[in-house]
Amino acid sequence: MDVTTEARLHETRTYAAPAAFAAQANVTEEAYARAAADPVAFWEAAAARLDWARPWHTAHEWDAPVGDAVPAARWFLGGRLNVAENCVDRHVAAGLGSKVALHFEGEPGDRESVTYADLQRRVARAANALTALGIEAGDRVVIYLPVLIETVVVTLACARIGAVHSLVFGGFSAEAVRFRLTDTGAKLLVTSDGQFRRGTATEVKSTADAAAADLPDLEHLLVVRRTGQSVPWTEGRDVWWHDVVDGASSEHVAEAFDSEHPLFIIYTSGTTGRPKGLVHTSGGYLTHASWAHWAHFDAKPDDVHWCTADLAWVTAHTYEIYGPLSNGLTQVIYEGTPDSPHTARHLEIIERYGVTVYYTAPTLIRTFMTWFGADLPPGHDLSTLRLLGTVGEAINPEAWIWFRRNFGRDELPVVDTWWQSETGAAMIAPLPGVTTLKPGSASVPLPGIDATVVDAHGEEVAPGRSGTLVVRRPWPGMARTVWGDPQRYRDAYWSTFAGHGEHGGYYVAGDGATRDADGYIWILGRLDDVVNVSGHRLSTIEIESALVAHDTVGEAGTAGVADALTGQAIIAFVTPSGRSEVSPAALRSEVATAIGPVAKPKHIVVVADLPKTRSGKIMRRLLAQLWEAEQARRAGRESEPLGDTTSLQNPWAVDEIAAVLENAELRTS
Repeated sequence: MDVTTEARLHETRTYAAPAAFAAQANVTEEAYARAAADPVAFWEAAAARLDWARPWHTAHEWDAPVGDAVPAARWFLGGRLNVAENCVDRHVAAGLGSKVALHFEGEPGDRESVTYADLQRRVARAANALTALGIEAGDRVVIYLPVLIETVVVTLACARIGAVHSLVFGGFSAEAVRFRLTDTGAKLLVTSDGQFRRGTATEVKSTADAAAADLPDLEHLLVVRRTGQSVPWTEGRDVWWHDVVDGASSEHVAEAFDSEHPLFIIYTSGTTGRPKGLVHTSGGYLTHASWAHWAHFDAKPDDVHWCTADLAWVTAHTYEIYGPLSNGLTQVIYEGTPDSPHTARHLEIIERYGVTVYYTAPTLIRTFMTWFGADLPPGHDLSTLRLLGTVGEAINPEAWIWFRRNFGRDELPVVDTWWQSETGAAMIAPLPGVTTLKPGSASVPLPGIDATVVDAHGEEVAPGRSGTLVVRRPWPGMARTVWGDPQRYRDAYWSTFAGHGEHGGYYVAGDGATRDADGYIWILGRLDDVVNVSGHRLSTIEIESALVAHDTVGEAGTAGVADALTGQAIIAFVTPSGRSEVSPAALRSEVATAIGPVAKPKHIVVVADLPKTRSGKIMRRLLAQLWEAEQARRAGRESEPLGDTTSLQNPWAVDEIAAVLENAELRTS
């Protein structure tokens, strides 16, 4: 199998680590050598940052995927800890009870600040309430809520009593929620009466009821009153949060659990295929999450951290719940959308709470570019910001530059992080006091992580070539298995390079990447998002970056579609920046100059929005499906069904694109 693409887009701009960061950095250059000399000892030192009720006797064991064996990693064996105590109680015990843990801002404008002492009481009440509802250690709890204080509280309460939580985006369909309830065998579903979204109170309880109907394992629905709407009710099964949680005791004695005790199950996107329930465990995950947050965000005690992700996304698990709270930080959580009631809402929030670290997705940055143009609107003080971060897809260099200039005063580090639901926390990311930054590259693997790019034979590619991104050594935060299907875990992530290397196998991330002469890794997109034009394997990310560099384009999504002459042709869907009219000819010229004539899109379609997952990833295969469906319609043929699109963050974009294609002349120039 040929896994190489042609890495053609070159970025030469660099930004050295600011002297102020270098002078006070949590992690310095020496960490790389220390981790390389003894990776297991390095992770033991990271684990020692946590409070353990009982220390581990063995740091690490690994069953490699040799032959037909299913891989199994174990970290800090024999060690016992309570994850919630590490995120809340130990800070109260250290005298930080009066420190704000959460600044909550609701979409309608309601606000509440919760101290660590108050959070401790709330988590204890919720833990007692869950126990009263029959939830025990090992039971599964599905949490179907928007970004609320209660969402954080019940998540920590599950961790406190050893229940395994699975968070689900509050906009998912009944079918998507039901799948997760059924797959986990959940005993409890936590939901709300409704939620606020883009200025509207939307009733949610009916969707939860449809998801929960006639499930034999499900015993209760615990319902948070958020919008005050009238909702259907099943006596004996449904209980109000304010009835069972608010009146519970605020005293709770937490039990310590084994390091390998499951903490949560997080599902991969269900827009194609059957979602995989990835299992993360307590000690290894928290070690990686806490250390990575502290290291690559250079977390300081006076930080006000804001990760903009929905709490159901893995980014929020690690950088909005467990990472910042384990490090005792103050953070912001926001319920609503960035443009409700206006496009400057995020700017207002940064100013209101004095946010110091702002971590968001390239999708939103490109949206800001479309909304605001070259400069942010005046009247918002962002001077408290000291560090920026990005997560999701690889960020286009021009979006990186715009973000640094507008949010970062042309001086702040931009910490571009690469990682996945499967990895638990960041794997490739700069250290802000050490790393010279290159726009568009997540830079190099963090200390303790052995990630590289290999060819079809598992050999490291030469600089300038591209191939498959792999991780060659186990790490603490890695997902241990797929819930209920260990063979699928092996098949999906380990089978390609089973038996390779010193540790008997490489984890395959599913991303294509390239390494430059300095060892920096550049993500080129999913391996199945490569376009093959006349034998040239081209990266969708590179083509999109060239398109976004044109001032008429706000965002771009590219895909390969069937072509009788070249095998595949490139189709580009672009959203306009609003600065001037989009010219397909000018865009093709831009791509030809930046990459080469072979990369020029054959078809360019202007649309209002691109379909994206909740993590901000553009659904390129869906774009190709929409194109092929329109070709089939025009030819009078049946087309393949699109599958479930309700789990997208913007499912309406699918119908809008279909309508554009139906009415388009589909010219190639």
